Amino acid sequence: MDTFVKELTEKVVYTPPLALTDTYTHYCPGCTHGTAHRLVAEVIDELDIRERAILVASVGCSVFSYKYFAVDACEAAHGRAPAMATGIKRVNPDNIVFTYQGDGDLASIGTAEIIHAATRSEKITVIFLNNAIYGMTGGQMAPTSLIGQKTNSSPFGRDVRQTGFPIRMAELLSGLDGTVYSVRRSLHDAKHIIQAKKAIKTAFQAQIQGLGFSIVELLSSCPTNWGMTPLAACDWVRDNLVPYYPLGDFKIVDELQTSKRGNK
Repeated sequence: MDTFVKELTEKVVYTPPLALTDTYTHYCPGCTHGTAHRLVAEVIDELDIRERAILVASVGCSVFSYKYFAVDACEAAHGRAPAMATGIKRVNPDNIVFTYQGDGDLASIGTAEIIHAATRSEKITVIFLNNAIYGMTGGQMAPTSLIGQKTNSSPFGRDVRQTGFPIRMAELLSGLDGTVYSVRRSLHDAKHIIQAKKAIKTAFQAQIQGLGFSIVELLSSCPTNWGMTPLAACDWVRDNLVPYYPLGDFKIVDELQTSKRGNK
């Protein structure tokens, strides 16, 4: 029995992906950026593209992501990650270029860049974290903040008469002819995390196949700026973000259907 227990305890059941560096992240406890990093890194390993991958990091909570992924990486000015990724991909067409962006970076200051990258069908992959708030700068209202959501800059709740409606980016980009893959997933529980990984893998496969612009929007939690515990924040994603930002596939070109079935 002692031998069995020893063998069981010595068996390796978990190892970090090779595409992640061996370092501590700066993210707040309970933040699902770490979960997203893990999923992206696992996909990079499984597709065996680590030596070809190039990350374009954004400005926001994920500003130091270039330190966390063990791939070639650079950082763009605020909102300009799709523009920088465009240049890198065009100069290095055999590399796999991806951006990792938050809602303030992508849906606010970077709106023009993301829309035009999709319109041009740039062969890049975008991982988009939507936590409905500006995280790094202290919790101000974001373009994706919900109607009535209280933030540091909307203490009485978001008022659509003053600030308009939250932007559904996955649906918006799916309507552009250059987009080949646009989906939304969530990171609030294990089931949805598994689904998110499959979507990320399909998005990278779209680029590997040379099909065009792909994006995966991930609903993410922000316990610190929402003023919640990590568990409560995940419940808030489920109960509040998912109803306004429905999960699903908004555009998948026919050439990707085979890859998507293989990821189920």
